Amino acid sequence: MSLPSRAARWWLLPVLLASCVIATPAQAQSRRAQAAIDALNQRMALAETRYREALVKIGNADPAGLDESNAALEDMEDVLVECGRIKGCGTGDLLASYKRLLKAQADAAAGVVEPDGDDTLVDDGGDLPTGDVPDAATAASLLAAEDRRFLERVQMNPAVQAGIRRWLTDMRVALITSHENYQYMQHMMSPAFKRRGLPEALLFGILAKESNGRVHSRSRAGAAGPLQFMPATGSRLGLGPDGRGFDTRYDPRASADAAAVYLGERYAELGNNIELWLAAYNGGEGRARRVYREFGGRSFWDPDVNNEFPPETRDYVPMVIAAAWLYLHPKEYGLTFPKVDARTATITLQRPASIYELTICLGNGGTRDGYMRVLRNLNPQYEAESWIPAGTRLNATVRMAGLYERWCTRGPRSELARQLVDSDPSTAIVRVGAMQTVTAPDGSVATMPVPAAPAPAATPAPAPAAPRSHRVARGETLVSISQRYACDTKVLAAANDLKAPRYLLRQGQKLRLEGCR
Repeated sequence: MSLPSRAARWWLLPVLLASCVIATPAQAQSRRAQAAIDALNQRMALAETRYREALVKIGNADPAGLDESNAALEDMEDVLVECGRIKGCGTGDLLASYKRLLKAQADAAAGVVEPDGDDTLVDDGGDLPTGDVPDAATAASLLAAEDRRFLERVQMNPAVQAGIRRWLTDMRVALITSHENYQYMQHMMSPAFKRRGLPEALLFGILAKESNGRVHSRSRAGAAGPLQFMPATGSRLGLGPDGRGFDTRYDPRASADAAAVYLGERYAELGNNIELWLAAYNGGEGRARRVYREFGGRSFWDPDVNNEFPPETRDYVPMVIAAAWLYLHPKEYGLTFPKVDARTATITLQRPASIYELTICLGNGGTRDGYMRVLRNLNPQYEAESWIPAGTRLNATVRMAGLYERWCTRGPRSELARQLVDSDPSTAIVRVGAMQTVTAPDGSVATMPVPAAPAPAATPAPAPAAPRSHRVARGETLVSISQRYACDTKVLAAANDLKAPRYLLRQGQKLRLEGCR
Protein backbone atom coordinates (compact mmCIF):
# COMPACT_ATOMS: atom_id res chain seq x y z
CA MET A 1 0.00 0.00 0.00
CA SER A 2 1.40 3.40 -0.94
CA LEU A 3 2.32 6.05 1.57
CA PRO A 4 -0.26 8.61 0.39
CA SER A 5 -3.14 6.18 0.96
CA ARG A 6 -1.72 5.32 4.38
CA ALA A 7 -1.43 8.98 5.32
CA ALA A 8 -4.94 9.60 4.07
CA ARG A 9 -6.22 6.87 6.37
CA TRP A 10 -5.24 9.00 9.38
CA TRP A 11 -7.62 11.71 8.15
CA LEU A 12 -10.39 9.14 7.73
CA LEU A 13 -10.35 8.08 11.39
CA PRO A 14 -11.86 11.28 12.85
CA VAL A 15 -14.68 11.09 10.29
CA LEU A 16 -15.41 7.50 11.26
CA LEU A 17 -15.28 8.41 14.93
CA ALA A 18 -17.70 11.27 14.42
CA SER A 19 -20.14 8.94 12.66
CA CYS A 20 -20.32 6.56 15.65
CA VAL A 21 -23.24 6.81 18.04
CA ILE A 22 -22.07 8.29 21.36
CA ALA A 23 -23.86 6.71 24.30
CA THR A 24 -24.57 8.42 27.59
CA PRO A 25 -23.50 6.62 30.78
CA ALA A 26 -27.16 6.13 31.68
CA GLN A 27 -28.02 4.19 28.52
CA ALA A 28 -29.02 0.63 29.17
CA GLN A 29 -26.95 -1.97 27.41
CA SER A 30 -28.23 -5.38 26.49
CA ARG A 31 -25.96 -8.27 27.32
CA ARG A 32 -25.53 -9.10 23.67
CA ALA A 33 -24.66 -5.54 22.68
CA GLN A 34 -22.27 -5.17 25.62
CA ALA A 35 -20.47 -8.39 24.67
CA ALA A 36 -20.05 -7.10 21.12
CA ILE A 37 -18.72 -3.77 22.41
CA ASP A 38 -16.24 -5.56 24.69
CA ALA A 39 -15.03 -7.63 21.74
CA LEU A 40 -14.51 -4.46 19.69
CA ASN A 41 -12.48 -2.90 22.51
CA GLN A 42 -10.27 -6.00 22.60
CA ARG A 43 -9.78 -5.86 18.85
CA MET A 44 -8.83 -2.19 19.09
CA ALA A 45 -6.30 -2.97 21.82
CA LEU A 46 -4.77 -5.75 19.71
CA ALA A 47 -4.60 -3.45 16.69
CA GLU A 48 -2.86 -0.80 18.77
CA THR A 49 -0.33 -3.36 20.00
CA ARG A 50 0.34 -4.51 16.42
CA TYR A 51 0.78 -0.91 15.35
CA ARG A 52 3.30 -0.20 18.12
CA GLU A 53 5.27 -3.33 17.27
CA ALA A 54 5.34 -2.17 13.67
CA LEU A 55 6.85 1.11 14.89
CA VAL A 56 9.83 -0.75 16.24
CA LYS A 57 10.40 -2.42 12.89
CA ILE A 58 10.04 0.90 11.09
CA GLY A 59 12.66 2.40 13.41
CA ASN A 60 14.98 -0.49 12.54
CA ALA A 61 14.45 0.08 8.81
CA ASP A 62 12.60 -3.25 8.53
CA PRO A 63 10.50 -3.10 5.30
CA ALA A 64 7.82 -5.30 6.89
CA GLY A 65 7.05 -2.57 9.40
CA LEU A 66 5.13 -0.37 6.96
CA ASP A 67 2.88 -3.20 5.76
CA GLU A 68 2.17 -4.30 9.32
CA SER A 69 1.29 -0.77 10.40
CA ASN A 70 -1.09 -0.47 7.43
CA ALA A 71 -2.77 -3.74 8.40
CA ALA A 72 -3.17 -2.54 11.97
CA LEU A 73 -4.79 0.69 10.76
CA GLU A 74 -7.20 -1.30 8.60
CA ASP A 75 -8.21 -3.31 11.67
CA MET A 76 -8.87 -0.08 13.53
CA GLU A 77 -11.05 1.19 10.68
CA ASP A 78 -13.08 -2.02 10.72
CA VAL A 79 -13.59 -1.71 14.47
CA LEU A 80 -14.80 1.87 14.13
CA VAL A 81 -17.20 0.96 11.34
CA GLU A 82 -18.67 -1.90 13.37
CA CYS A 83 -18.93 0.32 16.43
CA GLY A 84 -21.13 2.68 14.43
CA ARG A 85 -23.56 -0.17 13.74
CA ILE A 86 -24.05 -1.07 17.41
CA LYS A 87 -26.42 0.99 19.46
CA GLY A 88 -24.74 2.36 22.55
CA CYS A 89 -21.18 1.80 21.32
CA GLY A 90 -19.23 4.70 22.81
CA THR A 91 -16.08 6.01 21.17
CA GLY A 92 -14.21 7.36 24.18
CA ASP A 93 -11.77 4.47 24.53
CA LEU A 94 -11.39 4.14 20.75
CA LEU A 95 -10.67 7.85 20.48
CA ALA A 96 -8.00 7.50 23.19
CA SER A 97 -6.29 4.74 21.19
CA TYR A 98 -6.42 6.88 18.08
CA LYS A 99 -4.82 9.84 19.89
CA ARG A 100 -2.06 7.66 21.29
CA LEU A 101 -1.16 6.40 17.86
CA LEU A 102 -1.23 9.89 16.39
CA LYS A 103 1.40 10.86 18.98
CA ALA A 104 3.53 7.90 17.93
CA GLN A 105 4.09 9.52 14.50
CA ALA A 106 4.70 6.42 12.45
CA ASP A 107 4.51 8.47 9.27
CA ALA A 108 7.46 10.56 10.40
CA ALA A 109 9.47 7.43 11.20
CA ALA A 110 8.71 6.04 7.74
CA GLY A 111 9.61 9.26 5.95
CA VAL A 112 6.23 11.01 5.73
CA VAL A 113 6.72 14.51 7.13
CA GLU A 114 4.17 15.57 9.74
CA PRO A 115 4.29 18.25 12.44
CA ASP A 116 6.47 17.39 15.43
CA GLY A 117 5.34 17.75 19.00
CA ASP A 118 6.98 19.80 21.71
CA ASP A 119 9.70 17.86 23.54
CA THR A 120 10.06 20.38 26.37
CA LEU A 121 10.48 18.69 29.74
CA VAL A 122 10.34 21.72 32.02
CA ASP A 123 8.17 24.76 31.32
CA ASP A 124 9.18 27.71 33.45
CA GLY A 125 7.71 30.33 31.17
CA GLY A 126 10.77 30.93 29.01
CA ASP A 127 11.96 29.71 25.64
CA LEU A 128 15.53 28.55 26.07
CA PRO A 129 17.78 27.37 23.25
CA THR A 130 18.34 23.65 22.97
CA GLY A 131 21.47 23.82 20.84
CA ASP A 132 22.29 21.82 17.73
CA VAL A 133 21.40 18.38 19.11
CA PRO A 134 20.92 15.53 16.61
CA ASP A 135 17.52 13.81 16.87
CA ALA A 136 19.22 10.42 16.92
CA ALA A 137 20.99 11.20 20.16
CA THR A 138 18.84 13.44 22.35
CA ALA A 139 16.90 12.05 25.29
CA ALA A 140 14.62 15.09 25.49
CA SER A 141 11.48 13.09 24.61
CA LEU A 142 11.38 11.25 27.96
CA LEU A 143 7.91 12.68 28.53
CA ALA A 144 5.71 9.73 29.40
CA ALA A 145 5.26 6.01 28.87
CA GLU A 146 3.16 6.76 25.79
CA ASP A 147 5.97 8.59 23.96
CA ARG A 148 7.48 6.10 21.53
CA ARG A 149 9.82 8.52 19.81
CA PHE A 150 12.40 7.93 22.51
CA LEU A 151 12.44 4.24 21.64
CA GLU A 152 13.46 5.05 18.08
CA ARG A 153 16.30 7.23 19.36
CA VAL A 154 17.46 4.63 21.87
CA GLN A 155 17.77 2.12 19.03
CA MET A 156 20.00 4.57 17.21
CA ASN A 157 22.28 5.11 20.22
CA PRO A 158 24.60 2.18 20.93
CA ALA A 159 25.70 3.61 24.29
CA VAL A 160 22.16 3.58 25.67
CA GLN A 161 21.50 0.19 24.10
CA ALA A 162 24.58 -1.14 25.91
CA GLY A 163 23.22 0.36 29.13
CA ILE A 164 19.91 -1.43 28.64
CA ARG A 165 21.78 -4.67 28.00
CA ARG A 166 23.76 -4.27 31.23
CA TRP A 167 20.66 -3.54 33.30
CA LEU A 168 18.98 -6.63 31.85
CA THR A 169 21.93 -9.00 32.41
CA ASP A 170 24.60 -8.54 35.08
CA MET A 171 22.68 -5.70 36.76
CA ARG A 172 19.13 -7.07 36.54
CA VAL A 173 18.99 -7.87 40.27
CA ALA A 174 20.21 -4.35 41.10
CA LEU A 175 17.55 -2.83 38.81
CA ILE A 176 14.72 -4.87 40.33
CA THR A 177 15.94 -4.14 43.86
CA SER A 178 16.06 -0.44 42.99
CA HIS A 179 12.47 -0.59 41.77
CA GLU A 180 11.28 -2.37 44.94
CA ASN A 181 13.02 0.17 47.15
CA TYR A 182 11.64 3.06 45.11
CA GLN A 183 8.04 1.84 45.40
CA TYR A 184 8.22 2.23 49.18
CA MET A 185 9.64 5.77 48.86
CA GLN A 186 7.71 6.92 45.79
CA HIS A 187 5.16 8.93 47.80
CA MET A 188 8.02 10.91 49.38
CA MET A 189 10.19 11.44 46.28
CA SER A 190 8.06 11.72 43.14
CA PRO A 191 6.04 14.85 44.08
CA ALA A 192 9.16 17.04 43.88
CA PHE A 193 9.78 16.01 40.26
CA LYS A 194 6.11 16.26 39.29
CA ARG A 195 5.87 19.80 40.65
CA ARG A 196 8.68 20.88 38.33
CA GLY A 197 7.45 18.97 35.28
CA LEU A 198 10.38 16.55 35.41
CA PRO A 199 9.75 12.92 34.36
CA GLU A 200 9.54 10.48 37.25
CA ALA A 201 11.48 8.02 35.11
CA LEU A 202 14.49 10.33 35.30
CA LEU A 203 14.29 10.29 39.09
CA PHE A 204 14.22 6.49 39.06
CA GLY A 205 17.17 6.31 36.65
CA ILE A 206 19.31 8.50 38.91
CA LEU A 207 18.25 6.58 42.02
CA ALA A 208 19.02 3.19 40.45
CA LYS A 209 22.48 4.24 39.25
CA GLU A 210 23.45 6.18 42.36
CA SER A 211 22.32 3.99 45.26
CA ASN A 212 19.98 1.16 44.16
CA GLY A 213 17.46 2.90 46.40
CA ARG A 214 19.42 2.47 49.65
CA VAL A 215 19.17 5.79 51.47
CA HIS A 216 22.26 5.23 53.65
CA SER A 217 24.61 4.72 50.70
CA ARG A 218 27.88 6.60 50.90
CA SER A 219 30.65 6.77 48.31
CA ARG A 220 34.39 6.84 48.91
CA ALA A 221 34.39 10.44 47.67
CA GLY A 222 31.88 11.48 50.36
CA ALA A 223 28.65 11.59 48.35
CA ALA A 224 25.74 10.38 50.50
CA GLY A 225 22.08 9.49 50.40
CA PRO A 226 19.71 7.91 47.88
CA LEU A 227 20.68 10.49 45.24
CA GLN A 228 24.33 10.84 46.36
CA PHE A 229 24.90 14.52 47.05
CA MET A 230 28.40 15.75 47.86
CA PRO A 231 28.63 17.86 51.04
CA ALA A 232 29.16 21.19 49.25
CA THR A 233 26.40 20.69 46.69
CA GLY A 234 24.05 19.38 49.34
CA SER A 235 24.72 22.36 51.57
CA ARG A 236 23.99 24.79 48.73
CA LEU A 237 20.64 23.03 48.20
CA GLY A 238 19.71 22.94 51.88
CA LEU A 239 20.97 19.45 52.73
CA GLY A 240 23.36 18.57 55.54
CA PRO A 241 23.53 18.28 59.37
CA ASP A 242 20.24 19.31 60.98
CA GLY A 243 21.69 20.16 64.40
CA ARG A 244 20.51 16.90 65.96
CA GLY A 245 23.13 14.59 64.51
CA PHE A 246 21.25 13.71 61.30
CA ASP A 247 22.50 14.49 57.80
CA THR A 248 19.46 15.30 55.65
CA ARG A 249 21.24 14.07 52.53
CA TYR A 250 19.98 10.67 53.71
CA ASP A 251 16.35 11.84 53.76
CA PRO A 252 14.47 10.64 50.63
CA ARG A 253 12.03 13.55 50.51
CA ALA A 254 14.64 16.25 51.11
CA SER A 255 17.10 14.74 48.62
CA ALA A 256 14.43 14.46 45.90
CA ASP A 257 13.49 18.10 46.44
CA ALA A 258 17.15 19.07 46.11
CA ALA A 259 17.62 16.97 42.96
CA ALA A 260 14.59 18.58 41.31
CA VAL A 261 15.95 22.04 42.11
CA TYR A 262 19.38 21.05 40.80
CA LEU A 263 18.02 19.74 37.48
CA GLY A 264 15.89 22.86 37.15
CA GLU A 265 19.06 24.94 37.47
CA ARG A 266 20.72 22.85 34.76
CA TYR A 267 17.75 23.38 32.46
CA ALA A 268 18.12 27.14 32.88
CA GLU A 269 21.82 26.89 31.98
CA LEU A 270 21.98 24.04 29.48
CA GLY A 271 18.60 24.13 27.79
CA ASN A 272 16.71 20.89 27.11
CA ASN A 273 19.80 18.70 26.74
CA ILE A 274 19.12 16.06 29.40
CA GLU A 275 22.40 14.28 28.75
CA LEU A 276 24.30 17.39 29.84
CA TRP A 277 22.11 17.70 32.94
CA LEU A 278 23.17 14.19 33.91
CA ALA A 279 26.79 14.88 33.02
CA ALA A 280 26.67 17.86 35.37
CA TYR A 281 25.02 15.77 38.10
CA ASN A 282 27.84 13.24 37.94
CA GLY A 283 30.85 15.20 36.71
CA GLY A 284 30.23 18.67 38.10
CA GLU A 285 28.15 21.60 36.92
CA GLY A 286 31.21 23.77 36.33
CA ARG A 287 32.60 21.39 33.75
CA ALA A 288 29.19 21.00 32.06
CA ARG A 289 28.72 24.78 31.83
CA ARG A 290 32.18 25.24 30.34
CA VAL A 291 31.67 22.48 27.77
CA TYR A 292 28.22 23.78 26.83
CA ARG A 293 29.61 27.29 26.36
CA GLU A 294 32.79 26.30 24.49
CA PHE A 295 31.05 23.92 22.09
CA GLY A 296 27.99 26.04 21.41
CA GLY A 297 25.45 23.74 23.07
CA ARG A 298 26.39 20.71 21.00
CA SER A 299 25.11 17.29 22.04
CA PHE A 300 26.73 15.19 24.76
CA TRP A 301 27.21 12.52 22.08
CA ASP A 302 29.32 14.83 19.93
CA PRO A 303 32.85 13.32 20.07
CA ASP A 304 34.49 16.60 21.06
CA VAL A 305 31.95 17.17 23.84
CA ASN A 306 31.98 13.57 25.03
CA ASN A 307 35.76 13.54 25.38
CA GLU A 308 35.61 16.52 27.74
CA PHE A 309 34.05 14.33 30.43
CA PRO A 310 35.78 11.60 32.46
CA PRO A 311 35.08 7.91 31.73
CA GLU A 312 32.82 7.61 34.78
CA THR A 313 30.53 10.34 33.43
CA ARG A 314 30.56 8.91 29.91
CA ASP A 315 29.30 5.65 31.45
CA TYR A 316 26.90 7.30 33.91
CA VAL A 317 24.80 9.25 31.40
CA PRO A 318 23.65 6.35 29.17
CA MET A 319 23.14 4.09 32.21
CA VAL A 320 20.71 6.56 33.80
CA ILE A 321 18.84 7.02 30.52
CA ALA A 322 18.67 3.24 30.06
CA ALA A 323 17.26 2.71 33.55
CA ALA A 324 14.70 5.48 32.94
CA TRP A 325 13.61 3.87 29.70
CA LEU A 326 13.23 0.43 31.31
CA TYR A 327 11.16 2.03 34.07
CA LEU A 328 8.74 3.26 31.41
CA HIS A 329 8.71 0.16 29.18
CA PRO A 330 9.60 -3.01 31.12
CA LYS A 331 7.29 -5.41 29.28
CA GLU A 332 8.96 -4.85 25.93
CA TYR A 333 12.12 -6.39 27.35
CA GLY A 334 10.53 -9.26 29.27
CA LEU A 335 11.14 -7.39 32.51
CA THR A 336 8.73 -7.76 35.42
CA PHE A 337 9.03 -5.43 38.38
CA PRO A 338 7.55 -7.12 41.48
CA LYS A 339 4.63 -5.22 42.96
CA VAL A 340 5.00 -4.41 46.65
CA ASP A 341 2.33 -3.31 49.10
CA ALA A 342 3.58 0.20 49.81
CA ARG A 343 0.42 1.62 51.41
CA THR A 344 1.67 3.98 54.08
CA ALA A 345 1.05 3.67 57.82
CA THR A 346 2.85 4.41 61.09
CA ILE A 347 3.98 2.21 63.97
CA THR A 348 3.87 3.64 67.49
CA LEU A 349 6.44 1.74 69.54
CA GLN A 350 4.88 0.20 72.63
CA ARG A 351 8.31 -0.40 74.14
CA PRO A 352 11.87 0.61 73.25
CA ALA A 353 13.19 -1.21 70.20
CA SER A 354 15.85 -0.99 67.51
CA ILE A 355 15.41 -1.47 63.79
CA TYR A 356 17.39 -4.71 64.17
CA GLU A 357 14.86 -6.00 66.71
CA LEU A 358 11.88 -4.93 64.60
CA THR A 359 13.38 -6.60 61.52
CA ILE A 360 13.59 -9.91 63.39
CA CYS A 361 10.14 -9.87 64.97
CA LEU A 362 8.35 -8.63 61.82
CA GLY A 363 9.67 -11.60 59.85
CA ASN A 364 9.47 -11.80 56.08
CA GLY A 365 5.76 -11.06 55.98
CA GLY A 366 5.36 -12.46 52.46
CA THR A 367 8.38 -10.60 51.10
CA ARG A 368 11.66 -12.05 49.90
CA ASP A 369 14.02 -9.94 51.98
CA GLY A 370 11.98 -8.82 54.98
CA TYR A 371 11.63 -5.22 56.13
CA MET A 372 15.00 -4.00 57.35
CA ARG A 373 15.74 -1.97 54.21
CA VAL A 374 12.21 -0.56 54.20
CA LEU A 375 12.44 0.49 57.86
CA ARG A 376 15.81 2.14 57.28
CA ASN A 377 14.70 3.91 54.08
CA LEU A 378 11.50 5.25 55.65
CA ASN A 379 13.20 6.22 58.93
CA PRO A 380 16.69 7.32 57.88
CA GLN A 381 17.32 9.31 61.08
CA TYR A 382 17.74 6.12 63.13
CA GLU A 383 20.74 3.81 63.06
CA ALA A 384 19.83 0.15 62.76
CA GLU A 385 21.31 -0.78 66.15
CA SER A 386 20.20 2.29 68.13
CA TRP A 387 17.45 1.96 70.73
CA ILE A 388 14.39 4.02 69.82
CA PRO A 389 12.23 5.17 72.77
CA ALA A 390 8.74 3.86 73.43
CA GLY A 391 6.06 6.14 71.99
CA THR A 392 8.11 6.99 68.88
CA ARG A 393 6.12 6.93 65.64
CA LEU A 394 7.96 5.16 62.84
CA ASN A 395 7.06 5.37 59.15
CA ALA A 396 5.97 1.99 57.83
CA THR A 397 3.38 0.28 55.62
CA VAL A 398 -0.06 -1.09 56.42
CA ARG A 399 1.33 -4.63 56.25
CA MET A 400 4.21 -3.84 58.60
CA ALA A 401 1.90 -2.16 61.10
CA GLY A 402 -0.24 -5.31 61.27
CA LEU A 403 2.81 -7.53 61.72
CA TYR A 404 4.10 -5.29 64.48
CA GLU A 405 0.89 -5.59 66.50
CA ARG A 406 0.88 -9.35 66.05
CA TRP A 407 4.52 -10.27 66.61
CA CYS A 408 6.50 -7.42 68.15
CA THR A 409 4.50 -6.25 71.17
CA ARG A 410 4.31 -9.52 73.09
CA GLY A 411 4.85 -13.27 72.81
CA PRO A 412 7.75 -15.67 72.11
CA ARG A 413 8.93 -14.07 68.86
CA SER A 414 9.08 -10.65 70.44
CA GLU A 415 11.16 -11.98 73.34
CA LEU A 416 13.38 -13.96 70.99
CA ALA A 417 14.08 -10.83 68.92
CA ARG A 418 15.01 -8.90 72.07
CA GLN A 419 17.28 -11.75 73.24
CA LEU A 420 19.10 -11.92 69.90
CA VAL A 421 19.66 -8.17 69.76
CA ASP A 422 20.88 -8.03 73.38
CA SER A 423 23.33 -10.91 72.95
CA ASP A 424 26.99 -9.95 73.55
CA PRO A 425 29.45 -12.09 71.54
CA SER A 426 32.27 -11.36 74.02
CA THR A 427 30.47 -13.36 76.73
CA ALA A 428 30.77 -16.53 74.65
CA ILE A 429 34.46 -16.93 75.61
CA VAL A 430 34.81 -19.34 78.58
CA ARG A 431 38.08 -19.05 80.47
CA VAL A 432 39.39 -21.88 82.77
CA GLY A 433 42.40 -22.18 85.10
CA ALA A 434 45.21 -24.74 85.31
CA MET A 435 44.51 -28.30 84.11
CA GLN A 436 45.51 -31.65 85.70
CA THR A 437 45.52 -35.29 84.53
CA VAL A 438 43.39 -37.59 86.68
CA THR A 439 43.35 -41.42 86.57
CA ALA A 440 39.95 -42.90 87.35
CA PRO A 441 39.52 -46.18 89.35
CA ASP A 442 38.83 -48.08 86.11
CA GLY A 443 42.19 -46.96 84.70
CA SER A 444 40.85 -44.33 82.29
CA VAL A 445 42.65 -40.98 82.10
CA ALA A 446 40.95 -37.58 81.91
CA THR A 447 42.08 -33.92 81.91
CA MET A 448 40.27 -31.67 84.37
CA PRO A 449 40.70 -28.17 85.82
CA VAL A 450 42.69 -27.97 89.05
CA PRO A 451 40.23 -27.35 91.89
CA ALA A 452 40.55 -23.86 93.24
CA ALA A 453 41.53 -23.50 96.87
CA PRO A 454 38.66 -22.35 99.01
CA ALA A 455 38.76 -18.63 99.44
CA PRO A 456 39.03 -17.34 103.00
CA ALA A 457 35.86 -15.99 104.42
CA ALA A 458 35.66 -12.25 104.06
CA THR A 459 33.25 -9.58 104.92
CA PRO A 460 31.13 -8.58 101.96
CA ALA A 461 32.56 -5.59 100.15
CA PRO A 462 30.25 -2.77 99.18
CA ALA A 463 29.00 -2.90 95.58
CA PRO A 464 31.36 -0.97 93.33
CA ALA A 465 30.07 2.25 91.90
CA ALA A 466 29.00 2.14 88.28
CA PRO A 467 31.95 3.04 86.05
CA ARG A 468 31.78 6.54 84.59
CA SER A 469 34.26 5.98 81.77
CA HIS A 470 35.48 3.24 79.49
CA ARG A 471 38.76 2.70 77.62
CA VAL A 472 38.10 1.41 74.09
CA ALA A 473 39.69 -1.98 73.46
CA ARG A 474 40.63 -3.40 70.09
CA GLY A 475 37.60 -4.50 68.07
CA GLU A 476 35.05 -2.71 70.22
CA THR A 477 32.30 -0.59 68.65
CA LEU A 478 30.01 2.02 70.09
CA VAL A 479 27.13 -0.46 69.80
CA SER A 480 28.91 -3.21 71.78
CA ILE A 481 29.91 -0.69 74.45
CA SER A 482 26.31 0.62 74.62
CA GLN A 483 25.02 -2.90 75.12
CA ARG A 484 27.66 -3.70 77.76
CA TYR A 485 26.75 -0.71 79.94
CA ALA A 486 23.05 -0.48 78.95
CA CYS A 487 23.54 2.91 77.35
CA ASP A 488 21.46 4.90 74.92
CA THR A 489 23.65 4.87 71.80
CA LYS A 490 22.77 8.38 70.65
CA VAL A 491 23.29 9.92 74.11
CA LEU A 492 26.63 8.12 74.44
CA ALA A 493 27.67 9.31 70.97
CA ALA A 494 26.67 12.91 71.68
CA ALA A 495 28.53 12.92 75.01
CA ASN A 496 31.74 11.87 73.24
CA ASP A 497 31.28 13.97 70.08
CA LEU A 498 30.95 10.92 67.79
CA LYS A 499 29.31 11.62 64.45
CA ALA A 500 26.59 9.53 62.83
CA PRO A 501 26.27 7.27 61.03
CA ARG A 502 29.62 5.50 61.58
CA TYR A 503 30.52 6.52 65.15
CA LEU A 504 34.22 5.86 64.56
CA LEU A 505 36.29 4.83 67.62
CA ARG A 506 40.02 4.40 68.08
CA GLN A 507 41.74 1.89 70.31
CA GLY A 508 42.59 3.40 73.70
CA GLN A 509 40.04 6.20 73.39
CA LYS A 510 38.40 7.11 76.71
CA LEU A 511 34.60 7.40 76.59
CA ARG A 512 32.37 9.16 79.11
CA LEU A 513 29.56 6.76 79.99
CA GLU A 514 26.61 9.08 79.85
CA GLY A 515 23.08 7.86 79.22
CA CYS A 516 23.89 4.49 80.84
CA ARG A 517 22.06 2.62 83.58
